[in-house]
Amino acid sequence: MKILIIEDELVLQRSIAQYLTGEGNICSMASTYAQALERLNAYQYDCILLDLTLPDGEGLQILNYLKRMNRTEGVIIISARNSIDQKIEGLSLGADDYLIKPFHLSELNARILAIVRRKSAHGERHIEFHEIRIDLDAKEVLVNGKLVYMTKKEFDLLLYFVSNKGKVISKSAAVEHIWGDDSDMVDSFDFIYTHIKNIRKKLTDAGSRDYFQSVYGIGYKFTEA
Repeated sequence: MKILIIEDELVLQRSIAQYLTGEGNICSMASTYAQALERLNAYQYDCILLDLTLPDGEGLQILNYLKRMNRTEGVIIISARNSIDQKIEGLSLGADDYLIKPFHLSELNARILAIVRRKSAHGERHIEFHEIRIDLDAKEVLVNGKLVYMTKKEFDLLLYFVSNKGKVISKSAAVEHIWGDDSDMVDSFDFIYTHIKNIRKKLTDAGSRDYFQSVYGIGYKFTEA
């Protein structure tokens, strides 16, 4: 999963990023309101961790922005503010959860998983697309009940495309999804072609139809049409 951590306490920010990265996620970070908007204007995320107090703005303003732009990311407010009115306001503006500092990182991770599962699979622990079944807990892909081995990046990329089926995904968006902040250091997006080629072969070898379509000059989409 791709997670944006909007937190100005750098020690806490690094601690959260280190833990979530160790759990197999890709983390981007923003320490200010301006950096957060820059990230959000450039990329999509699976979940956003949002501190309410930023040096140059309010986290609630970011919730308003997400609402105006009809963004669908899950949002967990992480705040030292333990006011019931603050919680109600944040949740009414579209936040999915509210976690009071200090908190255990394992609890934060569990809440992220619950929110992303609910949003991407309507509360289910798996996603199905015809003969393809993706188990979100076991991180496994099955075709007609047969297990298909995939690397972590292949699994993340397939899940990204299936979750956005029918939408054109640019190469740059695919690269940023599986590399996070490090995507800025990538000289070429050609390796995405290799990843998708490998995923296609593994799926079709297991008996699946090929649902990937190339969109000339842009990227790919995952669709029946």
